[in-house]
Amino acid sequence: MHETIRFPREAWIPLLAGLSWLWIAPGHGFLFTFITAIPGCLLLGSGVAMLLWPGDRRTTHFAALGALVGCLVAIPGLFVTGFSSGMLLLGLAAWSFVATGKHALRLELPPDQAPAPIPSGWLSAQVAADEALLATMTTFFPFPSRNALVRVDAEVTAAREMYESKGWLEKPADYHDAPSALDSPVLQAARRRGIDFEHLSFESGFEPHDDEPGRDRWLGYRANRTAHAWVLRHRQANRPWLVCIHGYQMGYSAIDLVAFPPEWLHQRLGLNLLVPVLPLHGARKAGRRSGDGFLAGDVLDSIHAEAQAMWDIRSMLGWVRAQSESPVGVLGYSLGGYNTALLAALDDQLACAIAGIPLTDIPDALLRHSPPLQARDVADRGLDSERMSEVMRVVSPLVLTPQIPVEHRFIFAAVADRLVDPSQAHRLWEHWERPRIEWYQGAHITFRAHANVRLLIEEGLRESALTL
Repeated sequence: MHETIRFPREAWIPLLAGLSWLWIAPGHGFLFTFITAIPGCLLLGSGVAMLLWPGDRRTTHFAALGALVGCLVAIPGLFVTGFSSGMLLLGLAAWSFVATGKHALRLELPPDQAPAPIPSGWLSAQVAADEALLATMTTFFPFPSRNALVRVDAEVTAAREMYESKGWLEKPADYHDAPSALDSPVLQAARRRGIDFEHLSFESGFEPHDDEPGRDRWLGYRANRTAHAWVLRHRQANRPWLVCIHGYQMGYSAIDLVAFPPEWLHQRLGLNLLVPVLPLHGARKAGRRSGDGFLAGDVLDSIHAEAQAMWDIRSMLGWVRAQSESPVGVLGYSLGGYNTALLAALDDQLACAIAGIPLTDIPDALLRHSPPLQARDVADRGLDSERMSEVMRVVSPLVLTPQIPVEHRFIFAAVADRLVDPSQAHRLWEHWERPRIEWYQGAHITFRAHANVRLLIEEGLRESALTL
């Protein structure tokens, strides 16, 4: 329930925890004091901010991060400060983590289109996990500078004129060219976490349209020109396939194969798996971190990233279908949910599409999480959500029409999602003609902890004839 009040009671918990960390740590060596200053300062500063400046969403990001770091540091701290002091610090950090999640829930407007969150300590802890992740994302997020926004503004204007003249704003599916055939990709044996799979790679061949804004810059991302995917195949040629599309900042086999466990999907359910690496992720990255540039406010880069994602995945699907006539479904999480919904609008042969915790409106998400200074600069250029959304129609899953039957469309979403507003999943549900949707009492990154999510996925696959 949305409720901004002066001096919220839960704010005293991280405040007192921060004071305790900063009081106990000195006297146990310079290194330990220096390390514990991180959670101590974050907790103290965030607690004070909750009391004096209630309503600022960034406060809970860093309170949750401080509490999480505190929990991690407190464990080895048991051997430095002594058992009693170490347990006190650990308990205060854990209590602060839950209190921060509770405070974050208090700041959020009640979802009109989703079931209301049911308050509990477990839900607060899940929300705090989202908040801690947001702290790392917003701190290092490569937002465009003021000078870069001048270029972004000009590109958006030019792209809109081009797209309108080509008829792509009215018929966005026409924006997407059919990919070239993928005849002989490179396949190399690989192994991670005791899992054997194949590393598929090939030259993407994707290029933005001639004279499209941002074309030359996009082609300059050299590592992105090579597409990658992780493949797990059964020996039987007729096994169904599941395309698994990862989320933002993923794209490494060690991470992707945790998000889509082969022990479950490949071995127990008997599916062949194709796990593509999205543009600008993993080995395709153009920045310091996986995903940098995909969702950074550079509108044309985001459009090209989505267009190339569709090109590459559709190329891979052509390769899959050339091997057998087995049915193919798609499952994606978060940014992968966005791409799942977009693929369902461009491929009419999919057996099913399961969009999990789906991002569906990139401009809305960017503005929601932009720090105030960056949001002000964007507003000064007139780059509001409506203007960005108009030019992004060509890659919007809320605009393109899904090509598979409504009974083979599935969605799951979190009632207390802090990364992607629950309204985004609801908007996809409406656009998809209200298929089955499963809401779970949790946050964005904790969907694996909810049995009803796994049940929806398994039932969706079975109802779509991918599993027995």
